[in-house]
Amino acid sequence: MTIDRLKKILYFPLASYFRFFARIRLKKWHPRIIVITGSSGKTTLLHLIESQLQTKALYSHHANSSYGIPFHILGLERKTLAVYEWIGLFFKTPFYAFKKSPREKLYVVEADCDRPGEGKFLAEFLRPEVTLWVSISKTHSMNFDELVTTGIFKTIEDAIAHEFGYFIEYTSHTVIVNADSPYINSQLSRTKMAIQKIHKKQLLNNYSVSQSTTTFTINHKKCKFSYLLPETAVYGITLCLSLMKYLREPIDDSFSHFTLPPGRSSRFKGIRDTTIIDSTYNANLSSMTTILELFEKLPLTKKWIIAGDMLEQGKSEKEEHEKLAHILSQNCCERIILMGKRVSQYTFPLLNKKKTIPTVAFQTPIEVLQYLQKNIIGGETLLFKGARFLEGVIENLLENKKQVSQLVRREKVWEKRRKQWGL
Repeated sequence: MTIDRLKKILYFPLASYFRFFARIRLKKWHPRIIVITGSSGKTTLLHLIESQLQTKALYSHHANSSYGIPFHILGLERKTLAVYEWIGLFFKTPFYAFKKSPREKLYVVEADCDRPGEGKFLAEFLRPEVTLWVSISKTHSMNFDELVTTGIFKTIEDAIAHEFGYFIEYTSHTVIVNADSPYINSQLSRTKMAIQKIHKKQLLNNYSVSQSTTTFTINHKKCKFSYLLPETAVYGITLCLSLMKYLREPIDDSFSHFTLPPGRSSRFKGIRDTTIIDSTYNANLSSMTTILELFEKLPLTKKWIIAGDMLEQGKSEKEEHEKLAHILSQNCCERIILMGKRVSQYTFPLLNKKKTIPTVAFQTPIEVLQYLQKNIIGGETLLFKGARFLEGVIENLLENKKQVSQLVRREKVWEKRRKQWGL
Protein backbone atom coordinates (compact mmCIF):
# COMPACT_ATOMS: atom_id res chain seq x y z
CA MET A 1 0.00 0.00 0.00
CA THR A 2 1.36 3.43 -0.96
CA ILE A 3 1.78 6.26 1.55
CA ASP A 4 -0.78 8.38 -0.33
CA ARG A 5 -3.32 5.57 -0.18
CA LEU A 6 -2.71 5.12 3.56
CA LYS A 7 -3.14 8.87 4.13
CA LYS A 8 -6.43 8.77 2.26
CA ILE A 9 -7.73 5.85 4.36
CA LEU A 10 -6.69 7.43 7.68
CA TYR A 11 -7.74 11.01 6.84
CA PHE A 12 -11.22 11.02 8.41
CA PRO A 13 -10.62 8.46 11.21
CA LEU A 14 -7.70 10.52 12.55
CA ALA A 15 -9.57 13.80 11.99
CA SER A 16 -12.46 12.36 14.00
CA TYR A 17 -10.18 12.08 17.04
CA PHE A 18 -9.47 15.83 16.99
CA ARG A 19 -13.09 16.65 16.10
CA PHE A 20 -14.34 14.65 19.14
CA PHE A 21 -12.40 16.80 21.60
CA ALA A 22 -13.07 20.00 19.65
CA ARG A 23 -16.79 19.27 19.97
CA ILE A 24 -16.41 19.18 23.78
CA ARG A 25 -14.83 22.61 23.79
CA LEU A 26 -17.30 23.96 21.24
CA LYS A 27 -20.24 22.74 23.36
CA LYS A 28 -18.82 24.47 26.45
CA TRP A 29 -18.17 27.66 24.50
CA HIS A 30 -21.46 27.61 22.53
CA PRO A 31 -20.87 30.54 20.14
CA ARG A 32 -23.09 31.63 17.27
CA ILE A 33 -21.36 30.06 14.25
CA ILE A 34 -21.06 31.74 10.85
CA VAL A 35 -19.64 29.50 8.10
CA ILE A 36 -18.01 30.92 4.97
CA THR A 37 -17.69 28.35 2.21
CA GLY A 38 -17.11 27.92 -1.51
CA SER A 39 -14.34 27.10 -3.97
CA SER A 40 -12.68 30.54 -3.94
CA GLY A 41 -13.12 33.95 -2.34
CA LYS A 42 -13.55 32.54 1.18
CA THR A 43 -10.55 34.17 2.82
CA THR A 44 -11.24 37.58 1.30
CA LEU A 45 -14.81 37.35 2.62
CA LEU A 46 -13.47 36.36 6.05
CA HIS A 47 -11.34 39.50 6.07
CA LEU A 48 -14.26 41.64 4.89
CA ILE A 49 -16.36 40.38 7.80
CA GLU A 50 -13.48 40.90 10.22
CA SER A 51 -13.19 44.51 9.05
CA GLN A 52 -16.80 45.00 10.18
CA LEU A 53 -17.05 42.92 13.36
CA GLN A 54 -13.41 43.31 14.46
CA THR A 55 -13.05 42.05 18.08
CA LYS A 56 -16.70 40.99 18.39
CA ALA A 57 -15.90 37.62 16.79
CA LEU A 58 -13.22 34.93 16.66
CA TYR A 59 -11.99 34.06 13.16
CA SER A 60 -10.56 30.79 11.86
CA HIS A 61 -7.55 32.32 10.14
CA HIS A 62 -5.36 29.75 8.33
CA ALA A 63 -7.76 26.94 9.29
CA ASN A 64 -10.45 25.61 6.95
CA SER A 65 -10.14 21.81 6.84
CA SER A 66 -11.22 18.75 8.82
CA TYR A 67 -8.01 19.13 10.81
CA GLY A 68 -7.50 22.88 10.74
CA ILE A 69 -10.89 23.83 12.19
CA PRO A 70 -10.79 21.41 15.17
CA PHE A 71 -7.20 22.54 15.82
CA HIS A 72 -8.32 26.17 15.83
CA ILE A 73 -11.21 25.49 18.20
CA LEU A 74 -8.86 23.62 20.56
CA GLY A 75 -6.19 26.31 20.36
CA LEU A 76 -3.66 23.99 18.73
CA GLU A 77 -1.32 25.16 15.99
CA ARG A 78 1.02 23.53 13.50
CA LYS A 79 4.03 25.86 13.42
CA THR A 80 6.57 24.04 11.24
CA LEU A 81 4.33 21.60 9.30
CA ALA A 82 6.88 18.90 10.18
CA VAL A 83 5.69 15.31 10.69
CA TYR A 84 6.98 15.10 14.27
CA GLU A 85 4.51 17.81 15.34
CA TRP A 86 1.66 15.32 15.12
CA ILE A 87 2.89 13.44 18.20
CA GLY A 88 2.62 16.51 20.41
CA LEU A 89 -0.72 17.51 18.93
CA PHE A 90 -2.17 14.04 19.53
CA PHE A 91 -1.27 13.99 23.24
CA LYS A 92 -2.15 17.64 23.93
CA THR A 93 -5.63 17.41 22.44
CA PRO A 94 -7.60 15.89 25.38
CA PHE A 95 -6.24 18.53 27.77
CA TYR A 96 -6.94 21.44 25.40
CA ALA A 97 -10.61 20.41 25.20
CA PHE A 98 -11.13 21.70 28.75
CA LYS A 99 -9.33 25.03 28.43
CA LYS A 100 -11.17 28.24 29.24
CA SER A 101 -13.62 29.18 26.50
CA PRO A 102 -12.94 32.19 24.25
CA ARG A 103 -14.73 35.39 25.30
CA GLU A 104 -16.17 36.03 21.81
CA LYS A 105 -19.77 34.94 21.26
CA LEU A 106 -19.46 34.83 17.46
CA TYR A 107 -17.28 32.32 15.59
CA VAL A 108 -16.63 33.07 11.91
CA VAL A 109 -15.31 29.93 10.21
CA GLU A 110 -13.86 29.45 6.73
CA ALA A 111 -14.70 25.90 5.64
CA ASP A 112 -13.42 24.10 2.54
CA CYS A 113 -14.21 20.79 0.84
CA ASP A 114 -10.99 19.35 -0.55
CA ARG A 115 -12.39 15.83 -0.91
CA PRO A 116 -15.65 13.85 -0.86
CA GLY A 117 -16.97 13.57 2.69
CA GLU A 118 -15.34 16.73 4.01
CA GLY A 119 -18.42 18.93 3.67
CA LYS A 120 -20.57 16.52 5.66
CA PHE A 121 -17.78 15.90 8.19
CA LEU A 122 -17.49 19.62 8.97
CA ALA A 123 -21.13 20.64 8.54
CA GLU A 124 -22.55 18.13 11.01
CA PHE A 125 -19.81 19.21 13.46
CA LEU A 126 -20.24 22.99 13.11
CA ARG A 127 -24.02 23.16 12.47
CA PRO A 128 -23.83 26.87 11.62
CA GLU A 129 -26.48 29.44 12.36
CA VAL A 130 -25.64 31.18 9.08
CA THR A 131 -23.84 29.91 5.97
CA LEU A 132 -22.37 32.26 3.36
CA TRP A 133 -21.71 30.42 0.07
CA VAL A 134 -19.60 32.49 -2.29
CA SER A 135 -18.63 30.30 -5.28
CA ILE A 136 -18.24 26.94 -7.02
CA SER A 137 -15.45 26.01 -9.46
CA LYS A 138 -13.07 23.17 -10.28
CA THR A 139 -10.77 23.06 -7.27
CA HIS A 140 -9.18 19.84 -5.97
CA SER A 141 -10.93 18.23 -8.94
CA MET A 142 -8.76 15.12 -8.89
CA ASN A 143 -10.37 14.06 -5.60
CA PHE A 144 -13.83 14.09 -7.19
CA ASP A 145 -13.01 12.36 -10.52
CA GLU A 146 -14.17 8.95 -9.32
CA LEU A 147 -17.65 10.28 -8.48
CA VAL A 148 -18.06 11.32 -12.12
CA THR A 149 -16.42 8.21 -13.59
CA THR A 150 -18.78 5.95 -11.64
CA GLY A 151 -21.80 7.97 -12.75
CA ILE A 152 -22.79 9.34 -9.35
CA PHE A 153 -22.53 12.89 -10.73
CA LYS A 154 -22.54 14.20 -14.30
CA THR A 155 -19.76 16.76 -13.83
CA ILE A 156 -16.98 17.65 -11.42
CA GLU A 157 -18.78 20.88 -10.57
CA ASP A 158 -21.92 18.92 -9.63
CA ALA A 159 -19.88 16.68 -7.33
CA ILE A 160 -18.10 19.60 -5.67
CA ALA A 161 -21.33 21.60 -5.27
CA HIS A 162 -23.04 18.63 -3.63
CA GLU A 163 -20.24 18.38 -1.06
CA PHE A 164 -20.40 22.09 -0.24
CA GLY A 165 -24.19 21.75 -0.04
CA TYR A 166 -23.92 19.95 3.28
CA PHE A 167 -23.23 23.30 4.94
CA ILE A 168 -26.61 24.72 3.93
CA GLU A 169 -28.26 21.39 4.79
CA TYR A 170 -27.01 21.66 8.38
CA THR A 171 -27.61 25.43 8.73
CA SER A 172 -30.09 26.29 11.48
CA HIS A 173 -31.28 29.74 10.45
CA THR A 174 -30.16 31.63 7.31
CA VAL A 175 -28.34 30.87 4.06
CA ILE A 176 -26.85 33.71 1.98
CA VAL A 177 -25.56 32.70 -1.45
CA ASN A 178 -24.13 33.81 -4.77
CA ALA A 179 -27.27 33.06 -6.76
CA ASP A 180 -25.55 33.69 -10.10
CA SER A 181 -23.97 30.24 -9.80
CA PRO A 182 -26.19 27.51 -11.30
CA TYR A 183 -24.28 24.93 -9.27
CA ILE A 184 -25.11 26.69 -6.00
CA ASN A 185 -28.72 27.13 -7.06
CA SER A 186 -28.98 23.40 -7.76
CA GLN A 187 -28.33 22.67 -4.07
CA LEU A 188 -30.69 25.18 -2.45
CA SER A 189 -33.54 22.67 -2.14
CA ARG A 190 -31.48 20.95 0.55
CA THR A 191 -32.31 23.64 3.10
CA LYS A 192 -35.66 24.70 4.57
CA MET A 193 -34.10 27.76 6.15
CA ALA A 194 -34.39 31.36 4.92
CA ILE A 195 -32.35 31.99 1.74
CA GLN A 196 -30.96 35.35 0.69
CA LYS A 197 -29.88 35.36 -2.97
CA ILE A 198 -27.17 37.71 -4.23
CA HIS A 199 -27.33 38.70 -7.92
CA LYS A 200 -24.48 40.88 -9.23
CA LYS A 201 -26.52 42.63 -11.91
CA GLN A 202 -29.12 43.74 -9.38
CA LEU A 203 -26.57 45.20 -6.97
CA LEU A 204 -23.43 46.34 -8.80
CA ASN A 205 -23.88 49.77 -10.38
CA ASN A 206 -20.22 50.34 -11.25
CA TYR A 207 -16.77 48.81 -10.88
CA SER A 208 -13.45 50.52 -11.50
CA VAL A 209 -9.84 49.73 -10.72
CA SER A 210 -6.72 51.92 -10.77
CA GLN A 211 -3.07 51.16 -10.09
CA SER A 212 -3.63 50.88 -6.35
CA THR A 213 -7.36 51.20 -5.58
CA THR A 214 -10.64 49.50 -6.43
CA THR A 215 -14.08 51.10 -6.26
CA PHE A 216 -17.41 49.30 -6.20
CA THR A 217 -20.72 51.14 -6.41
CA ILE A 218 -23.25 48.81 -4.81
CA ASN A 219 -26.87 49.89 -4.47
CA HIS A 220 -25.66 53.39 -5.36
CA LYS A 221 -23.18 53.48 -2.45
CA LYS A 222 -19.44 53.61 -3.12
CA CYS A 223 -17.06 51.19 -1.44
CA LYS A 224 -13.42 52.12 -2.07
CA PHE A 225 -10.53 49.79 -1.23
CA SER A 226 -6.80 50.51 -1.17
CA TYR A 227 -6.21 47.12 -2.79
CA LEU A 228 -6.60 45.50 -6.18
CA LEU A 229 -9.82 43.49 -6.06
CA PRO A 230 -11.46 41.65 -8.97
CA GLU A 231 -15.03 42.44 -9.98
CA THR A 232 -16.18 39.11 -8.54
CA ALA A 233 -15.29 40.46 -5.08
CA VAL A 234 -18.71 42.13 -5.23
CA TYR A 235 -20.15 38.80 -4.07
CA GLY A 236 -17.98 38.81 -0.97
CA ILE A 237 -18.81 42.45 -0.22
CA THR A 238 -22.56 41.95 -0.55
CA LEU A 239 -22.53 38.68 1.38
CA CYS A 240 -20.70 40.53 4.15
CA LEU A 241 -23.17 43.44 4.13
CA SER A 242 -26.11 41.01 4.20
CA LEU A 243 -24.59 39.25 7.21
CA MET A 244 -24.18 42.56 9.06
CA LYS A 245 -27.86 43.33 8.52
CA TYR A 246 -28.81 39.87 9.76
CA LEU A 247 -26.67 40.34 12.89
CA ARG A 248 -28.01 43.89 13.30
CA GLU A 249 -24.49 45.24 13.48
CA PRO A 250 -23.46 48.75 12.33
CA ILE A 251 -21.98 48.86 8.83
CA ASP A 252 -18.74 50.62 7.90
CA ASP A 253 -19.38 51.40 4.21
CA SER A 254 -15.73 52.40 3.78
CA PHE A 255 -14.40 49.03 5.02
CA SER A 256 -11.66 51.11 6.65
CA HIS A 257 -10.27 48.18 8.66
CA PHE A 258 -10.05 45.77 5.72
CA THR A 259 -6.71 44.09 5.02
CA LEU A 260 -5.97 41.71 2.16
CA PRO A 261 -4.42 38.33 3.04
CA PRO A 262 -1.09 37.38 1.37
CA GLY A 263 -1.02 36.12 -2.20
CA ARG A 264 -4.33 37.68 -3.25
CA SER A 265 -3.35 40.49 -5.63
CA SER A 266 -0.92 42.07 -3.16
CA ARG A 267 1.06 44.93 -4.72
CA PHE A 268 4.83 45.40 -4.21
CA LYS A 269 7.64 47.55 -5.55
CA GLY A 270 10.14 45.43 -7.43
CA ILE A 271 13.69 45.86 -8.66
CA ARG A 272 14.33 48.23 -11.58
CA ASP A 273 11.18 50.23 -10.87
CA THR A 274 8.90 47.28 -11.60
CA THR A 275 5.51 46.68 -9.98
CA ILE A 276 4.73 43.19 -8.71
CA ILE A 277 1.18 41.91 -8.32
CA ASP A 278 1.31 38.78 -6.19
CA SER A 279 -1.58 36.34 -6.67
CA THR A 280 0.35 33.17 -5.84
CA TYR A 281 -1.91 31.75 -3.14
CA ASN A 282 -3.49 29.22 -5.51
CA ALA A 283 -4.65 28.72 -9.09
CA ASN A 284 -7.60 27.18 -10.89
CA LEU A 285 -9.28 28.30 -14.10
CA SER A 286 -11.88 30.38 -12.26
CA SER A 287 -9.35 32.29 -10.17
CA MET A 288 -7.02 32.62 -13.19
CA THR A 289 -9.84 34.15 -15.22
CA THR A 290 -10.80 36.51 -12.41
CA ILE A 291 -7.31 37.91 -11.89
CA LEU A 292 -6.62 38.18 -15.63
CA GLU A 293 -9.80 40.20 -16.08
CA LEU A 294 -8.63 42.54 -13.32
CA PHE A 295 -5.19 42.82 -14.92
CA GLU A 296 -6.75 43.66 -18.28
CA LYS A 297 -8.63 46.59 -16.71
CA LEU A 298 -5.55 48.12 -15.06
CA PRO A 299 -4.60 51.38 -16.84
CA LEU A 300 -0.98 50.35 -17.33
CA THR A 301 1.45 49.62 -20.13
CA LYS A 302 4.32 47.10 -20.19
CA LYS A 303 2.24 44.37 -18.55
CA TRP A 304 3.79 40.91 -18.20
CA ILE A 305 1.99 37.75 -17.02
CA ILE A 306 3.80 34.98 -15.16
CA ALA A 307 1.45 31.99 -14.89
CA GLY A 308 2.07 28.65 -13.18
CA ASP A 309 0.42 25.25 -13.36
CA MET A 310 -3.11 24.72 -12.09
CA LEU A 311 -2.72 21.80 -9.70
CA GLU A 312 -5.06 18.97 -8.66
CA GLN A 313 -7.18 19.19 -11.81
CA GLY A 314 -7.27 15.44 -12.30
CA LYS A 315 -8.85 14.26 -15.55
CA SER A 316 -9.72 17.88 -16.41
CA GLU A 317 -6.04 18.87 -16.45
CA LYS A 318 -5.53 19.03 -20.24
CA GLU A 319 -8.86 20.74 -20.91
CA GLU A 320 -8.40 23.36 -18.19
CA HIS A 321 -4.88 24.29 -19.30
CA GLU A 322 -6.00 24.56 -22.92
CA LYS A 323 -8.80 26.88 -21.83
CA LEU A 324 -6.18 28.92 -20.01
CA ALA A 325 -4.32 29.44 -23.30
CA HIS A 326 -7.43 31.01 -24.83
CA ILE A 327 -7.94 33.31 -21.83
CA LEU A 328 -4.30 34.39 -21.84
CA SER A 329 -4.38 35.11 -25.56
CA GLN A 330 -7.23 37.62 -25.02
CA ASN A 331 -5.18 39.71 -22.60
CA CYS A 332 -3.44 42.87 -23.80
CA CYS A 333 -0.01 42.24 -22.35
CA GLU A 334 3.52 42.49 -23.70
CA ARG A 335 4.77 39.08 -22.65
CA ILE A 336 3.67 35.78 -21.10
CA ILE A 337 6.01 33.60 -19.04
CA LEU A 338 4.73 30.12 -18.20
CA MET A 339 6.13 27.86 -15.49
CA GLY A 340 5.44 24.17 -14.95
CA LYS A 341 5.03 20.94 -16.86
CA ARG A 342 1.28 21.38 -17.41
CA VAL A 343 1.35 24.87 -18.88
CA SER A 344 4.41 23.86 -20.90
CA GLN A 345 2.65 20.79 -22.31
CA TYR A 346 -0.88 22.10 -22.88
CA THR A 347 -0.93 25.93 -22.73
CA PHE A 348 2.32 26.93 -24.42
CA PRO A 349 1.78 25.11 -27.76
CA LEU A 350 -1.55 26.87 -28.31
CA LEU A 351 -0.18 30.30 -27.43
CA ASN A 352 2.93 29.71 -29.51
CA LYS A 353 0.80 28.72 -32.47
CA LYS A 354 -1.22 31.94 -32.33
CA LYS A 355 1.94 34.07 -32.00
CA THR A 356 -0.11 37.09 -30.86
CA ILE A 357 1.86 37.57 -27.62
CA PRO A 358 5.55 36.65 -27.13
CA THR A 359 5.48 33.59 -24.87
CA VAL A 360 8.13 31.47 -23.19
CA ALA A 361 7.77 28.38 -21.01
CA PHE A 362 9.95 26.96 -18.25
CA GLN A 363 9.81 23.96 -15.95
CA THR A 364 11.23 25.46 -12.75
CA PRO A 365 10.89 28.72 -10.78
CA ILE A 366 14.65 29.37 -10.86
CA GLU A 367 14.51 29.46 -14.66
CA VAL A 368 11.69 32.02 -14.46
CA LEU A 369 13.68 34.15 -12.03
CA GLN A 370 16.77 34.07 -14.24
CA TYR A 371 14.70 34.99 -17.30
CA LEU A 372 13.10 37.95 -15.54
CA GLN A 373 16.39 39.20 -14.12
CA LYS A 374 17.87 39.12 -17.61
CA ASN A 375 14.96 40.60 -19.56
CA ILE A 376 13.13 43.21 -17.48
CA ILE A 377 14.30 46.68 -18.46
CA GLY A 378 12.35 48.77 -15.97
CA GLY A 379 8.81 49.97 -15.41
CA GLU A 380 7.11 46.62 -16.14
CA THR A 381 4.10 45.42 -14.14
CA LEU A 382 4.55 41.74 -13.37
CA LEU A 383 1.46 39.69 -12.54
CA PHE A 384 2.25 36.38 -10.81
CA LYS A 385 -0.61 33.89 -10.73
CA GLY A 386 -0.25 30.33 -9.52
CA ALA A 387 1.48 28.31 -6.86
CA ARG A 388 4.50 25.97 -7.20
CA PHE A 389 7.00 28.32 -5.54
CA LEU A 390 6.39 31.45 -7.62
CA GLU A 391 6.45 33.27 -4.28
CA GLY A 392 10.17 32.40 -4.22
CA VAL A 393 10.63 34.23 -7.51
CA ILE A 394 8.87 37.29 -6.10
CA GLU A 395 11.05 37.12 -2.99
CA ASN A 396 14.13 37.63 -5.14
CA LEU A 397 12.57 40.52 -7.09
CA LEU A 398 11.39 42.64 -4.17
CA GLU A 399 13.02 46.05 -3.81
CA ASN A 400 12.35 46.00 -0.07
CA LYS A 401 13.45 42.60 1.24
CA LYS A 402 11.63 43.20 4.54
CA GLN A 403 8.38 42.64 2.66
CA VAL A 404 9.23 38.95 2.29
CA SER A 405 7.14 38.34 5.44
CA GLN A 406 4.06 39.51 3.48
CA LEU A 407 4.32 36.65 0.97
CA VAL A 408 2.59 33.28 1.20
CA ARG A 409 4.05 30.03 2.52
CA ARG A 410 6.52 31.38 5.08
CA GLU A 411 6.74 28.17 7.15
CA LYS A 412 10.12 26.42 7.40
CA VAL A 413 8.96 23.42 5.39
CA TRP A 414 8.21 25.69 2.41
CA GLU A 415 11.49 27.55 2.86
CA LYS A 416 13.29 24.22 2.68
CA ARG A 417 11.44 23.21 -0.50
CA ARG A 418 12.18 26.55 -2.18
CA LYS A 419 15.88 26.05 -1.44
CA GLN A 420 15.67 22.66 -3.16
CA TRP A 421 14.50 24.54 -6.26
CA GLY A 422 17.45 26.92 -6.00
CA LEU A 423 15.49 29.85 -4.59
